[in-house]
Amino acid sequence: MNRIDRRREDAVEVRPLAAPFHAVVDVPGSKSMTNRALILAALADGASTVENALTSDDTDRMLAALRALGFEVDADPAAAVVRVVGRGGLIPAAKASLDVGASGTSARFLTALCALGGGEYELDGTPRMRERPIEPLLGALRQLGAQAASLRGSGCLPARVRGPLAGGDARIEASVSSQFISALLMVAPYAAAGLRLHLEGTVISRPYIDMTLQQMHRAGVDAAWADERTLVVPAGRRYRAGTQVMESDASNASYFFAAAAATGGWVRVPRLPADSIQGDLALLDVLAAMGCQVRRGVDAVEVVGPPDGKLRAISVDANGFPDMAQTIAALAPFADGPVEVRNVASMRVKETDRIDAVAAELRRLGQDVETGPDWFRVTPRPLRPAALRTYDDHRMAMSFAVVGLRVPGVRLLDPGCVAKTFPTYWDTLAKAGVEIEYLEPARS
Repeated sequence: MNRIDRRREDAVEVRPLAAPFHAVVDVPGSKSMTNRALILAALADGASTVENALTSDDTDRMLAALRALGFEVDADPAAAVVRVVGRGGLIPAAKASLDVGASGTSARFLTALCALGGGEYELDGTPRMRERPIEPLLGALRQLGAQAASLRGSGCLPARVRGPLAGGDARIEASVSSQFISALLMVAPYAAAGLRLHLEGTVISRPYIDMTLQQMHRAGVDAAWADERTLVVPAGRRYRAGTQVMESDASNASYFFAAAAATGGWVRVPRLPADSIQGDLALLDVLAAMGCQVRRGVDAVEVVGPPDGKLRAISVDANGFPDMAQTIAALAPFADGPVEVRNVASMRVKETDRIDAVAAELRRLGQDVETGPDWFRVTPRPLRPAALRTYDDHRMAMSFAVVGLRVPGVRLLDPGCVAKTFPTYWDTLAKAGVEIEYLEPARS
């Protein structure tokens, strides 16, 4: 396997396919589900097993933090299995310093988990994570009785948290990150007064909130929407220890769906059930609107691209699935007219400012791109070779690799950034029949 070593490999070139993409692709377990499952396992009383668990930088950060908090954690990456011994809502360690790296889910979920502890806990991360806001979550925790503060007064990491979490009513700005809301929901059963959470502003990525509610339900705790802007978690409920099986990661599957769409090909991704709780499968509706055939089976998804590889122009409100905006952007050059993605202000506070990054790299490829505070529009133009920056953003690398399936000379710089959520991405592409060359970059 050609694992990327960032000390040795500076770029990859994705070679155009001689025939349409055609493959069954085995995608690792969902990162979003895995990190939620690990938190729920730590909160349960007794040993839980997470099967088809993702192994990646993000999930490794979560596992390391749980160990630092005193939980017993055993991971078998080869078998994709993790075992966590939960302590029934207690935090074993009286003090801990947690390094979340660049993992947003770890930063937000662990911050709320620490509010259940009786000790003092500090969280920090990469320079970019120190720019990503966490104050709405810290403020909500303070409303619920915990001590929670940004240590530099920036509203970002590093942060210090101390319990107990009394619970009750809280308000939170919902337009920044749904992960704040999910974090509060998961720990709320162990707050003395439960939780009644009032959402203010535009609610983004609601499917991820619903995913959290579904995983809580599967672990034995029912929480629900009281109305469109209020969530309620009753007090006194407890998670059951047991086995949780992760679906394939719908976000990472999107790049293979896009490969079929862009080349007029076919792909099948197993372990994506018809009743999947992953919101990023909303991309399938976008692909259908762009002219693809989409088939959702009992346990798999198939996508067939239009025979000529020409996709339809479209305008998409991606507020519910902003992580799919880069996948749509990578398909835009193959459309028969402008492709617009709107209502995605949250893209600007992700691993990078994704709106600006998408625009810059599409322009390198010769595309006409307009942007606004929460939108971008791509007007297709003839594509040209380019060395594309990835901004230490896994989704930039994985999505823009799709362009190289049809265009010669597309190189992705810093390809190792995919380790954040899909360390074997380049190997998986190669197994699906894509020729990838590992090389020194041609800077542009």
